[in-house]
Amino acid sequence: MIKQLIISAPSSNAGKTTLTLGLLRLLKRKTKAVQPFKVGPDYIDPKFHQLACGQTGVNLDLFMMSQEDINNNLNFYGKDSQVNCIEGVMGLFDGAQKDKGSTAEMAKKLETPVLLVIDAKAVAYSVAPLIQGFVNFDAEVKVMGVVFNRVGSERHYTMLQEACEDIGVQCFGYLSNLKNIEIPSRHLGLNIQEIEKFDILIDEIADALETTMDWKAILEASKDVVCIPISSEEKNLTEKIKFAVAKDEAFNFIYPQNITAMEQLGTVQFFSPIHDAEIPDCDFIYFPGGYPEVYLKELSANKIMRHSIHKFAKNGGQIYAECGGMMYLGKSIISEDNESFEMVNFFDFESTIADKKLHLGYRTSTINDSIFKGHEFHYSSLINNNETTIDATITNARAGNTTTKIYKKQNVMASYVHHYLGTSEKLTQLINEINNSL
Repeated sequence: MIKQLIISAPSSNAGKTTLTLGLLRLLKRKTKAVQPFKVGPDYIDPKFHQLACGQTGVNLDLFMMSQEDINNNLNFYGKDSQVNCIEGVMGLFDGAQKDKGSTAEMAKKLETPVLLVIDAKAVAYSVAPLIQGFVNFDAEVKVMGVVFNRVGSERHYTMLQEACEDIGVQCFGYLSNLKNIEIPSRHLGLNIQEIEKFDILIDEIADALETTMDWKAILEASKDVVCIPISSEEKNLTEKIKFAVAKDEAFNFIYPQNITAMEQLGTVQFFSPIHDAEIPDCDFIYFPGGYPEVYLKELSANKIMRHSIHKFAKNGGQIYAECGGMMYLGKSIISEDNESFEMVNFFDFESTIADKKLHLGYRTSTINDSIFKGHEFHYSSLINNNETTIDATITNARAGNTTTKIYKKQNVMASYVHHYLGTSEKLTQLINEINNSL
């Protein structure tokens, strides 16, 4: 039997990531096998999950994934766990449209109770109506109880406990108002080495929670779930595809499910555009997004690698690139300081982060009869763009038009959208579209 819970909060920046990481580290110390998950398309929090407990957080997203796919992900990635710990996104009821796609909707779909993290820094008994509102707003959302964050003293906590008692809500403890333990929830440019610096802070959080939070009671109040084994066996294919995936400091925004889908269709080999001499022997290259703007000198200096990618593309090799991966395949990337760095020079455009502008939101891409769901999040823009686009319709979460494009040259397709390709069927659809002529 597996314990399953969702950690959420009334709003962003209330401390749900901090509490999640502390609980993950604490459960690891108690030798509990825990599998973290993250509601929404976020790539950063799953990296912190990995740091906290040794298991990468797996995204669960109601916009990009079907209910069946979400259930399959829970069963597949949670098959060896004792605890499925699901970190929510934004505030509990915040969705792309009202509460659609929110943590609350996920809680209802999974019939999983919510542990509510309340920021108590500047409040005492007034938390009572706040908590009561969240508990009663939607009867289908089951709130198991609360944990308070940024509590100033034991006296302060006693006042918060009294508020919980008066409204009949269970209180599992608190985290003191510790200094310098802010965890960046979403920060483009945060590299893997910088994330590792937070390891000691996660230890501090776990130390504090062990003395002021009843983690055993939280597990008791969590849902008991049974893991239904999901096979990830390779398809019985006449010809297996050899996938090569760019993965290093510059490229690491990857949904684990995308890699699992590749493994079902063939073999996967990772390579580094920064450190390796050239691409491995392969049929298909996947360039995910990441932080190419942080490693412009290193990427540009590796000329042999850039030339090997260019040659592969020119000779009809299949490539799919998204966001930072797409930028890398262009002529150059212009830094914040307006310095230009040569890149692969396959696509006829440049990208720049000198004039930052945030592009953010869910995307639905319709290409011929294929529909792909994904998310766009970047500050860069394309300039001097003379590249060919395909006839695709790309809409936002409210079905409104966007300016986002999908580029195609020979067997190379690229876009700013991070598409979810977490099933072999969806990945096969993409490969077929890449092979289609314009």
